[in-house]
Order: sequence, then structure tokens, then C-alpha cells
Amino acid sequence: MKTMMTATGLAALMLLGACGGNADDKAADNIEAMTENRADALEDQADMTSNEQVSDALEAQAENVRDMGEDAADKADDDDNAQVEQAVRNAM
Repeated sequence: MKTMMTATGLAALMLLGACGGNADDKAADNIEAMTENRADALEDQADMTSNEQVSDALEAQAENVRDMGEDAADKADDDDNAQVEQAVRNAM
């Protein structure tokens, strides 16, 4: 019975460890927030311009920033690498 309880406890700890709370999870959240804010600012600029070509270019840039942010957040989380956040910050 004692062995069974120990095995159950170890399995629970392993599951909790897989649930996150690591620096890479926080970095992924930060990356998503940072790139979403930048994309929103670009869209705001697009809304304020009267030049349709500039507006379209800003909208496209906003979409690219969002895509880059999603990819970088996934990379940080998948690779367990919180340093990806700084690389994104430098690129912006």
C-alpha cells in the first residue's frame, strides 16, 4: 500500500510539473501580450490614415506581428526557452 501511495504521489507531481508555471510559460504569455499590443497600435495607425495603401500596409504589418508573436510564443513554450522573449523584444 505504501508503494502504491508513493507511486501515486510521484505521478501527481509529474502532472503538476507538466502543467506549467515555468519561466517559459510566463515568457510565452509576455510575448503574446507584447506582440498583440504592437499589432493593435499598428491597426490604430491604419485607422487614422486617409491613404488606403498605407492603411493596407499597416494592417498587413499588424497581421505579421501577430503571426510572429504566436510562433515565438509557441517556440518559447515548446523549447522551454524563456530567452525567446528577449529576442522578440529586440526584434520589435
